[in-house]
Amino acid sequence: MSDLPTSVQINEEGPREGFQFEKGPIPTARKIALIDALSETGITQIQAASFVNPARVPGWADAEAVVAGFTRKPGVDYTALWLNLQGLKRAIATGRLDIKGSFSLTASETFLKRNQQRSLEDNIRAAHETLRMYKDLNIPLERAGIMAAFGCNFEGEIPHQRVLDMIAALLEIAAEHGTPPRVLSLADTMAWATPQSVRALVGKVRNRYPDLTLSLHLHDTRGMGIANAYAGLEMGVRIYDATVAGLGGCPFAAHKGAAGNVCTEDLVFLCEEMGIATGIDLDKLIEVAQLAEDIVGHPLPGAVKMGGSLRALRARAH
Repeated sequence: MSDLPTSVQINEEGPREGFQFEKGPIPTARKIALIDALSETGITQIQAASFVNPARVPGWADAEAVVAGFTRKPGVDYTALWLNLQGLKRAIATGRLDIKGSFSLTASETFLKRNQQRSLEDNIRAAHETLRMYKDLNIPLERAGIMAAFGCNFEGEIPHQRVLDMIAALLEIAAEHGTPPRVLSLADTMAWATPQSVRALVGKVRNRYPDLTLSLHLHDTRGMGIANAYAGLEMGVRIYDATVAGLGGCPFAAHKGAAGNVCTEDLVFLCEEMGIATGIDLDKLIEVAQLAEDIVGHPLPGAVKMGGSLRALRARAH
């Protein structure tokens, strides 16, 4: 337990992740309402939109309108997802987002072809193109990541050596352009991770690249999200992606049910109970989780929005 961090950074991805996954249309105004509510919780980074092909992800056909409509709060970074240069240009054109450079390689070529219609060679070529554009536009490289780092619904187990080799390739690409990433993300895109595999892979990455700052993107399809986050905390990882109420999932991962990220309020609760600071107001966040459930019109998997925090119960007991 000596590696436990004293504080963590939680990046909220509920709006982007959730509204790409929901089957029915959600009004633009309600998307904006969720972002504005999240802005009041103490969260410091919100992934507010996805600039992707609306024919493939119709839930984000209104990305520009959503970004134009939310109220920016000082101290909060509002980011977006893009998968190609066209998406990046759309995000920049809004003039209202914090453009943070990122790129990823995917450890499963089968998933890559389903998700982005690319081969591994295409993925690497696109990474070079993206970094050249970042350099031309003076956009720093904030983050680089490996998708499907823990396993794939189409290819099965992903060997750790493949992940390590892909990290090496990723760092070589970044070095070629003179832009080392500030953070390396390991993404459990299809929810294959377990606490044991999180400890094993994070340990191997740490041993090979001790100076890298790691983050975890954990999905909760099989109920392992919070357990895997706990394993990450034990390994000293202090940056996590999460989605309020457990919103969302990847529409190309071949899951029968929802496959959202680890739930933000559940993760905040865990950290608070472990004495790890998040800077987030849990009670306000629970209210936003309930709002998210109302917006999508069906139950969402987060647990703490139903059970509440222990703070009020402790106060009542005394």
